[in-house]
Amino acid sequence: MFLRAITAFTAALGLLVPTIMGNLAAAAEYPAKPIRLVAAFAPGGPADVVARLIAAAISPGLGKAVYVENRPGAGGTVGARDVAASAPDGYTLLLGNTANLVISPLLYREAGYDPARAFAAVALLGTTPNLLIASNASGFTSVQDVIAYARKNPGKLNYASAGIGTPLHLIGEMFKQRLGLDIVHIPYKSGGQATQAVMKGETQISFDSPEPALPAIRNGTVRGLAVTSETRIPQAANLPTMIEAGVPDFVSVSFTGIAAPAGTPQPIVDRLNREIMKALGSEQLKPRLTNLAVATHIGTAADFTVFLEQQRHRWSDVIARANIPKE
Repeated sequence: MFLRAITAFTAALGLLVPTIMGNLAAAAEYPAKPIRLVAAFAPGGPADVVARLIAAAISPGLGKAVYVENRPGAGGTVGARDVAASAPDGYTLLLGNTANLVISPLLYREAGYDPARAFAAVALLGTTPNLLIASNASGFTSVQDVIAYARKNPGKLNYASAGIGTPLHLIGEMFKQRLGLDIVHIPYKSGGQATQAVMKGETQISFDSPEPALPAIRNGTVRGLAVTSETRIPQAANLPTMIEAGVPDFVSVSFTGIAAPAGTPQPIVDRLNREIMKALGSEQLKPRLTNLAVATHIGTAADFTVFLEQQRHRWSDVIARANIPKE
């Protein structure tokens, strides 16, 4: 029996060593050709802008071009499926975010991938808060005004979102759940339409993304009440956080990060992470991301893995408690 065990171990080692040596050789030569970064959303949007900024920033350090390919559709799952099915060699990467690495696979039966198994986390680029905005017609001037109205008038407060299952919808559900409020969700087809609904007074509030919300707050067409990040943001320093506004532990941020197909050799993942972290800390890139309300994060691939697990746990719990069915 002992001899059989030794023989089996030797055979397994014989298979493992060439694999390890092959991975090390591939990593030593990496990259030997241009790298495709799949942005799973339409050109011109926030995700696409971040993808192009990071691609341009890391290309010099890698010594090869990193080009962006847009593959929008189905909440970001079309592009994510493409990357999940690609060779795990470091030459196809995903610009992933809260939608396609966390929420969409929890809600779409046909997502076609389990993000925890389909991808290797490479780097968390940054996080972006949402802003609680109110229509001028509502008369709300603070988060406590919203809460008091909702408690006095159950079922009469409504909030807009970019659609069922979007991060904006789920933040509203988390708000309801944390405070035990009876408020009504009004889904629209996009974040822009949700913002317009608040401007027109069709809905009273919305947890909006910075791109449409900040200009609307600045020009006075909506009223900003709070940000959902842990700290205030420089683009709206006068707005309190939800915690400062009296909602304990209410922190909710959307994130953007880079992922690779599962099985990508760890030395390649680590090389990519180093180049991305170097770019994020540069004086050229960081201010441009700050202007987009993206708070950059410096960390390892392992840090990003832990972050993703935390996000999946948080949003799966919100979805379950809200009884949102899979489509």
